[in-house]
Amino acid sequence: MAKQARLRSAVAPRGGTLAPAPRRGGASRHSETVADEPSRPRPELELYYRTLYSAMGPQGWWPARTPFEVIVGAILTQNTAWTNVERAITNLRRQRLLTPASLERVERRRLERLIRSSGYFRQKARKLKEFVRFLRREFGGSLARMFRTPTAELRERLLAVHGIGRETADSILLYAGGHGVFVVDAYTQRILARHGLAGERAGYEEVRALFEASLPRDPATYNEFHGLIVNVGKNWCRTREPRCHECPLQPFLPSPAPALPTGAPQ
Repeated sequence: MAKQARLRSAVAPRGGTLAPAPRRGGASRHSETVADEPSRPRPELELYYRTLYSAMGPQGWWPARTPFEVIVGAILTQNTAWTNVERAITNLRRQRLLTPASLERVERRRLERLIRSSGYFRQKARKLKEFVRFLRREFGGSLARMFRTPTAELRERLLAVHGIGRETADSILLYAGGHGVFVVDAYTQRILARHGLAGERAGYEEVRALFEASLPRDPATYNEFHGLIVNVGKNWCRTREPRCHECPLQPFLPSPAPALPTGAPQ
């Protein structure tokens, strides 16, 4: 866990640490909303957060050494398990390729070999190359300059980069840049559907807006809550054979639990 926690000083909001619980008025300079539509707040989400934090404590998520490593991991983790990403990142670190400049210079086929464990390695090598070119072209290669861009504007610019979708863009914004954007993944959508807090077919933007309307606009809280959700999804709220009786959120589960529809996030 020590290695997983080491990024906190690099990406935590200015002068802050991971939030032990949602704090009213705890917004950072990157806290403006980027939601497309207003969403009705669900006060239950704050209770869910407090319950999970009390049960599991701080998660130290995202496991990385630098903000750039977060970005690399966010791209490589698409459609694969994190253990596969860790092997790829270890290879890049050994070859001293975890900087934007070195990653842009490295030959494409060599990069593909180094990240092969992450799957779809040819496509992901292209995505990494596209991002570092974007960073150099738009921000002179400076992550600090990039992250000074207002949240909504930067999110749109990231989404225009080949291979960066909404979850990847929001992971970059929150975990690498300390921007106040909630990251939604399949675990999040599954938990909310089973607990009846969002429609079974709620889309990414709807779920993101729900969290941002229901919690203080605090990147540290968003960071911690997403890490807690990942833990719940991996250990209890599984697609098949969920272990609801062991889950810290079991007291809040409707009875009977709503079944996931065909085509729901896995």
